Amino acid sequence: MDSPARRFFWVVLRPFEQGDEPYTHKPLNRKILLAVGVLFGVLCAASTFMAVDRGGIGYALPILVFFAASAVCLIVGLLGSDRAVARIWGNR
Repeated sequence: MDSPARRFFWVVLRPFEQGDEPYTHKPLNRKILLAVGVLFGVLCAASTFMAVDRGGIGYALPILVFFAASAVCLIVGLLGSDRAVARIWGNR
């Protein structure tokens, strides 16, 4: 039975979990993916702070890009299968 969180984020998880080709997965890959997600989150927060501080609309694109990258990394890192993590890294 899938968890409610996995069902909610199926749109993000499905492209990474499809396929039946062989893959290699190392437990460290998931930890690194989570760390990268946190770093993108910090960049998103810094960009948001600068946008509020300076009042520029030009910060909207970096905020969206860093937020999307952070969200994908954290969703796949926390909820994704080993295949999804391996596919993010390109390990086949």
